[in-house]
Amino acid sequence: MTAPVEIAKRDAVLHVCISRPEKRNALSMATLDAVAAAFDTNASDPDLRLAVLTGAGDKSFAAGGDLTELAAVKGEQAAVEMATHAKTALSAVRNFPLPVVAALNGDALGGGAELALACDMRVAASHARIGFIQGKLGITSAWGGGVDLMRLIGPARALQMMTRMEMLDPSSATDMGLYNSVADDTASLADALEAFIAPMRSQSPHVMRSFKALALQLRKENREGMDQLETKNFGFAWAHPDHDSAVDRLLNKTRAT
Repeated sequence: MTAPVEIAKRDAVLHVCISRPEKRNALSMATLDAVAAAFDTNASDPDLRLAVLTGAGDKSFAAGGDLTELAAVKGEQAAVEMATHAKTALSAVRNFPLPVVAALNGDALGGGAELALACDMRVAASHARIGFIQGKLGITSAWGGGVDLMRLIGPARALQMMTRMEMLDPSSATDMGLYNSVADDTASLADALEAFIAPMRSQSPHVMRSFKALALQLRKENREGMDQLETKNFGFAWAHPDHDSAVDRLLNKTRAT
């Protein structure tokens, strides 16, 4: 079986790639665990200056949770346990002691958007959209991404995205403050990423760790209560009949196409 995550180190950069393009890089628990392990096991590498997280292919950075796996999650308690598991995995990305850049090779939707926001910065391909579209399935954010979104762009704009289930194109995502850089139509994501991270490689590792420590301290302030509220609300929404109805509508629509 092919590993769900590919890991490489090049020029003082840790590269982590979600490699499930046939599944639109869906985030199964095994995939999330592999992402977490990639960051945890390299956190102490003295030669690294930053990390890059991306997905295989050009359609999806990550399409959210693995629907086949999620279909087996029944009831509020099981949903809370699943969300807690996934949130722990994303915390490994958030808490990595060096800056983490998400290279959005394609769309980041639902849980994929949450993973993108667990990173410190985002560089996007010219076609890569981002959307907190969990409401289409009658659920809320679950993996800490709702907290990240509120803090990054403020509650008014975050609520706009979540309640309207908006999928933002790169221009809109940049205006919202979600994307730091976007490849133009004539440039590849690889070129845009290289231009963005090149100055970072000139920094000393201890300086990069110091910069990240400040950002991480701010991220952690008063976070625990918000994370707990998000998880609680997700569990309730998952077990609600509205979620089952939304899933049925999606499956029926998929079968009809």
